[in-house]
Amino acid sequence: MENLKKACSFCIYQERTQQEVREKLKTWAVSSEEAEEIITWLITENFLNEGRYARQFAGGKFRVKKWGRRKIIYELKSKGLSENNIREALKEIDAEDYRETLVMLAEKKKKSILKTEHIGILKKKVSTYLIGKGFEMDLIGEVLSEWR
Repeated sequence: MENLKKACSFCIYQERTQQEVREKLKTWAVSSEEAEEIITWLITENFLNEGRYARQFAGGKFRVKKWGRRKIIYELKSKGLSENNIREALKEIDAEDYRETLVMLAEKKKKSILKTEHIGILKKKVSTYLIGKGFEMDLIGEVLSEWR
């Protein structure tokens, strides 16, 4: 009962994945059988909802950290979320906002690079930065092709 209360508190504090809860229960020396019972109860009582977690994660990382879809997908997969939850989470990102964010980040990076750079070198540096943020090459190419 004590472990269930602690697990509830752990899930109330912020959204969690099943993987995170399992790892926490392991640190509390909870048997795997009891851990599965606790996780089942948390899911049933809606303390633990991976779809909700994925949507909040994707929306937050895009709005706050300006991450691209590729980076969000990678992180969600590393947390053990299903393809379906990941697909639904990405729907939280408006396509128009996504492109506007990509353009804004590209322009901001362009301004931070020395003005004397050749356009080809400039595009390569900006492209590398945007790939690191998790944006897709085809979208980066579209945005950068408009630069002269």
